[in-house]
Amino acid sequence: MQPTRIIIRKLGGPSAVARVVGAHRTRVSSWLRSRAAGGTGGRVPQDHIPALLRHARENGLELSAADFLDPNEMEAERAAS
Repeated sequence: MQPTRIIIRKLGGPSAVARVVGAHRTRVSSWLRSRAAGGTGGRVPQDHIPALLRHARENGLELSAADFLDPNEMEAERAAS
């Protein structure tokens, strides 16, 4: 969940991110909760990534597509292959 937490912080918090993606602040906060707790398990929904990247670019914020990848999951995939 750390990459999502960092992304939300970089973009100004849940309320700011909610305005960018057109969702309620609580929906953005749910990105930080586990799936068992009704969240997305630390994932930013794929539909919102382009808007977040565009917003960051237009506002001079450092954010890239790679920021949305969980390094722990990437390492586990590499180990499995």
